[in-house]
Amino acid sequence: MTPGSNIPLAVTRVTVDVTAPVRLDVSGLLLTADGKVRSDDDFVFYNQPSGPGVTHRAASAGSPDSITVDTGAVPDGIEKIVVTASPDAAGATFAGTEPTATVRSADDGSVLATFTPPRLGSETALVVVEVYRRAGAWKVRAVGQGYSNGLAAIATDFGVSVEEPAAPAQPVAPPAAPPVPAQAPPAGQWGAPAAPAAPPAPAAPPAFPPAPGKINLDKGRVSLQKNQTVSLVKGGKPLARSVRMGLGWEPAYGSRAIDLDASVIAYGPDRNMIDACYFGKLQILNGAIQHSGDNLTGEGSGDDESITVHMEGLPPEVTGLVFTVSSFNGQKFTQVAKAYCRLLDARTGEELVRFDLTGAEAKTGVLMCKFIRQFSGEWEMTALGEYVKSKTVRDLVKPAAQAL
Repeated sequence: MTPGSNIPLAVTRVTVDVTAPVRLDVSGLLLTADGKVRSDDDFVFYNQPSGPGVTHRAASAGSPDSITVDTGAVPDGIEKIVVTASPDAAGATFAGTEPTATVRSADDGSVLATFTPPRLGSETALVVVEVYRRAGAWKVRAVGQGYSNGLAAIATDFGVSVEEPAAPAQPVAPPAAPPVPAQAPPAGQWGAPAAPAAPPAPAAPPAFPPAPGKINLDKGRVSLQKNQTVSLVKGGKPLARSVRMGLGWEPAYGSRAIDLDASVIAYGPDRNMIDACYFGKLQILNGAIQHSGDNLTGEGSGDDESITVHMEGLPPEVTGLVFTVSSFNGQKFTQVAKAYCRLLDARTGEELVRFDLTGAEAKTGVLMCKFIRQFSGEWEMTALGEYVKSKTVRDLVKPAAQAL
């Protein structure tokens, strides 16, 4: 599994083994729909090895620490069980350590999935996976959310009372958004533009302390290279205002006019497409995303097409956005020069993030960048630069989902 991916559970009882080269403390927390435990009894660990439908097994010769979930015995008010881990040694981090979660049938031991969180370093605690309920069915999601201040902070973050108060949890590298109900795309989603609608009124954003080694917007404009990521956080707060994604290109020397089309595809937590905004549908999600209109030639300086995103107007079921460019007439990107995307403050025009394509392939589409809503609620932008075969937005839906 990869961060954010999920699988349906075909068994009622599932065990999550967590192994590492070092001794770990593994625990499980039973959470309600608001992401909190009902009481300290919902914290299952070595000193409290059982809870409603959830049990802890301490490591012994030949077997690792594990959490077993009997989904048939989990109370109705519990929406998910998160499995956490931290190094047993005081002050130890996950640097140089790769924990692996193995999801098994608790009855016959058969392996259902495995997950190794990537890029761990200064984290001292980790939300590894979650077993969650969705529309009456149970699934397992790979999370890999790191924290820099210990397992006690995770417990406190989820509402558990600890004897020694822990500092507020500081997410280090959250790769995926929490599961939320996804809405089916509206009928005629490839049709005419919807009527403009004002995005919902903004709410006060929470603060996100910067994590060690994590790039954010505090030092001004960020220039990304392929596969680099920036956290859309400035001054300890997530970027909540309206932003504009400008996309630009020029015909390569000797090439004729290039008719490229910029678009953005919105996805839910299961990589399900919710809607797409492009030249044939200039507004989606009640006006939270708006397209500037079609450019048929690519001539001239500046952005050729742009897409405005009202960050606070995005509905909660949207957890990923993939910005793409495709060639309607089948011209390949070897005929395109100076292609780029840049993120701007829609109100001031300040350039926040820029990504310039440095290579070209003889294909007709490119995934420029993606926005991912993190487990903590903040958004991250990652430069992609992945070339694909496509002429329309419809062709891009599957490869863009795979890039999330």
